[in-house]
Amino acid sequence: MAIAAVAITLIAIYTAGFGVFDEAFLRGGTIALGILVALFASLFGSDDEQVKRSFWGQATDVALIFAIVLSISNFFILYEDLQTGLFELSTFDLFSGWLGVVVILEMTRRLFGLPLFLVTAGALFYCIFGDYLPWIFEHAGFSAEQALSVIWFSFDGIFGRAIAVVTNFILIFIVFGAILDGVGAGQSVLKLVFRLTRRFKGGPAYAAVVSSAVFGTLSGSVAANVVGTGVFTIPMTKSRGFSARFAGAIEAAASSGGQIMPPVMGAVAFIMADVTGIPYLTICLAALVPALFFYSSLFCAVGLQAAKQDIKLAPVKDEDSITAYDYRFAGALGIALSAIVFLLVTGSSPALAGFVAVIISLASGFILNPEFRRDPLQFLIVLIKAGRSCATIIVAVAAIGVVIGAMNMTGLGLRFASLILAASENNVLLSLFFVMAGCLILGMGMPTVPAYLIIVLVMGSAIESMGFSTLTVHLFVVYYGVLSSITPPVALAAYAAAPISGSKPMETAIEAIRIALPGFVIPFFIIFNPSITLVEGFSALTFIWVSIRLTTAVWLITTSLLAFDAGVLPLWQRILRFATAIALIAPIPVVEILSFITALFCIGYQRIFRQRHAATKINL
Repeated sequence: MAIAAVAITLIAIYTAGFGVFDEAFLRGGTIALGILVALFASLFGSDDEQVKRSFWGQATDVALIFAIVLSISNFFILYEDLQTGLFELSTFDLFSGWLGVVVILEMTRRLFGLPLFLVTAGALFYCIFGDYLPWIFEHAGFSAEQALSVIWFSFDGIFGRAIAVVTNFILIFIVFGAILDGVGAGQSVLKLVFRLTRRFKGGPAYAAVVSSAVFGTLSGSVAANVVGTGVFTIPMTKSRGFSARFAGAIEAAASSGGQIMPPVMGAVAFIMADVTGIPYLTICLAALVPALFFYSSLFCAVGLQAAKQDIKLAPVKDEDSITAYDYRFAGALGIALSAIVFLLVTGSSPALAGFVAVIISLASGFILNPEFRRDPLQFLIVLIKAGRSCATIIVAVAAIGVVIGAMNMTGLGLRFASLILAASENNVLLSLFFVMAGCLILGMGMPTVPAYLIIVLVMGSAIESMGFSTLTVHLFVVYYGVLSSITPPVALAAYAAAPISGSKPMETAIEAIRIALPGFVIPFFIIFNPSITLVEGFSALTFIWVSIRLTTAVWLITTSLLAFDAGVLPLWQRILRFATAIALIAPIPVVEILSFITALFCIGYQRIFRQRHAATKINL
């Protein structure tokens, strides 16, 4: 496993720095190595956890290893014929191709559970048997051989554009994040964030929000971000007086939000640029303000919860001391991120920017961390962990390749769009609610990149058919793909945070939804008020008005769900606040104004009421 993992990491670094050596061999080899890393981890156990497997389980793993090696090898043999398109599949070719598809389906089930497995298997089933389905789901029909020729033996399925973008642009940023964590930059930055927030009542919880935003933007995995920062932030948040459920929930929500925070956006920004043709910098600029609003809502939730519980400031002596070493490491991270932004702004490719950031982080680890100078083999461990992180994304994107192939053959996305429009009777708001629900379901249990891909495939055309711009549509689906990681019943981020906090997973997920619910409103503001993206129909006055309304909506939703705003809120206030916040979304001038006036009444009434209540107590 170690050799395969290091190979993935080195391939990602080489490709980013020196270019693609052979497109077909790069795609096929990367998929083979990713699956082998996952299989070897299952067969022999990972470095930090020995997995006990029965004899039949081990025999199955060995068979899967031979199967994927055979399948990919035969794909390489047929490579030249595949380029011309003039080939006829033999019985052995069909056998090897189906073996490869079965291995990918099985590894998808093992790594991501039933949600992604069912979606992938369902797409394959629909491709072959869709001609037997009724109504708009019926298509012309394809044989198993036709399906396999597209899904496996072409560059429109598993070995298509999705895996190409991942190998060319995304893996290098996953390696970058893993190296930063491995060399110790994460702990130094966390200590600095804790120091900056120690004077606030919600100190560690604020630190969880900030650190998760910083590292979440670099990580393509919400669960990895939760575990990486949560092991430090969650215990400290609990020690300040917050409940275990709240500590886990704020970490889960903040880690999820990292995937929508520029400049990297969990690597989804690069694949979005490739899918849409919109420049990367335009996507980052468009995502910036909504992401800041999302994190502002989390800050509001922490501050209100701290005030509600009357949490006291922690003594300064309880804080970890900050050393020159920590400042140097934080500076190294700042240099790496600045290099990424500078190179992208000056027109360099994302791959080159990631390559330079990796070199800076490796050099920082060697120069600043004495453990790495004493034992250079520590770098090998870092490379192995980076490869294992890459392998997870590779398997997921290979599964998405099956869905892409099936979609290309059957046109299911357009059929789904027609279904949504028919069900909502051309009601735009209702259609968007259907799309939101579909995004949350399709994104459950998946890393951000494959979640984004599959949601866009199925849902993107449904929203674009309503007349919205491509940029706002893709931001809409990315948000709900990200928020699916805290949405029950799967709630991957909450399940990762719960064992660390000592709370129940489902309670943590529900609390995370309560904290992050303003994030569910932000995509509707993006769709109906594109000026907030700064690049779509921007107008200064419109931007200011939308920002005021969104700020008000965030405050109303947060105070309503936490039942606190300068004091405990009565039920009627909570209901009125929540309803007013939803009304603020409506792109109807009269409704906008009336709902804003109602919001001012709610906020003003509560403060006047609290002042009179306090004066009455003093008089008594």
